[in-house]
Amino acid sequence: MKRRSFIKIVGGTAGSCVLGVDPVLAKAEASAEAKTTSPGSLPRRVLGRTGEKISIIGFPGLSLMHYKQDECDRGVKKVFDMGLNYFDVAPAYNNGDCEIKLGVALQQLPRDKYFLSCKTKMRDKEGARQELERSLQRLKTDHFDLYQMHHLVSTDQVQQAFGKDGAMETFLKAREAGKIRFLGFSAHTTRAALAALKAFNFDTVMFPLNFGEYYRHGFGKEVLELAREKGTAAIAIKPMSYGAWPAGVKRTREWWYRSPETVEEIGAVLRFTLSLEGVVAGIPPSFLDLTEKAIQAAYDYRPITEPEKEKLKERAASFLSIFRREEEQLAMDDRHHPYPHHPCDAYPCQHA
Repeated sequence: MKRRSFIKIVGGTAGSCVLGVDPVLAKAEASAEAKTTSPGSLPRRVLGRTGEKISIIGFPGLSLMHYKQDECDRGVKKVFDMGLNYFDVAPAYNNGDCEIKLGVALQQLPRDKYFLSCKTKMRDKEGARQELERSLQRLKTDHFDLYQMHHLVSTDQVQQAFGKDGAMETFLKAREAGKIRFLGFSAHTTRAALAALKAFNFDTVMFPLNFGEYYRHGFGKEVLELAREKGTAAIAIKPMSYGAWPAGVKRTREWWYRSPETVEEIGAVLRFTLSLEGVVAGIPPSFLDLTEKAIQAAYDYRPITEPEKEKLKERAASFLSIFRREEEQLAMDDRHHPYPHHPCDAYPCQHA
């Protein structure tokens, strides 16, 4: 397999994020160009500067926590046959159990026919190295197509990863050795995402992007804006979220947030997220049946219409955010420990 490198460290201050500018929903013609498969099949889009084409629905590796190995094997094969070629997992998912199960299930598939991503919560060089090597063994592969810093919340975590003996040293060495092709991160707060984007030319950013968080308090707008400026492809997590469970509402399944259950409802919310400019793919909630329904809903993807957006705006009025509290808490903490406009102003960039 040909190894390719596309990114380099930013040597100075990155372009500033244009705050308060609402990211434009992708135009119909742009979405049509991005769709590379025929009608009735699962579309694929180019993953930014990587040049790779991935399905607009990704596989949630955490979903395997609910099933036995034989069920996992069948589920992975089924979604692959349905057109999904992008699989995502992490060692933090059920204490490594999901990595192990996915590693076994993927042996049914040709390695060059799917795009495999993994993540690490380790922010130090040695911890990240150990976790990377273990993940490669569990997934039974010699490389990851995409490797990411997992679940960035605070700017302190970004600072640690880029500091002396930080995780980024492991990421870059692993990329040079061919164990990683592309680099990315996932974040759950705006401040952490912006700090990471300004510190490094990442290939991808995973961020919660859905109609409710977006319309209720603009969550994701600044991140998408800066990602576009940096040429970083966006991957949406929680795209099918209906928000936190309201008090007194009977839960349709045991999960920490609500989601639509029918293909029609799923299609409506996915069209919103996948119509946001810069978004390449979305990861469904962690259940095999919802992943299959998401694929079905995405077969004939089309950009969201104005009437559809208006309906979602109305629904967003009662949306209970699952991320706002974390954002507000971080803002309170930063009043006492504010981070500089550019992370490299706070500590020397070890990889310039």
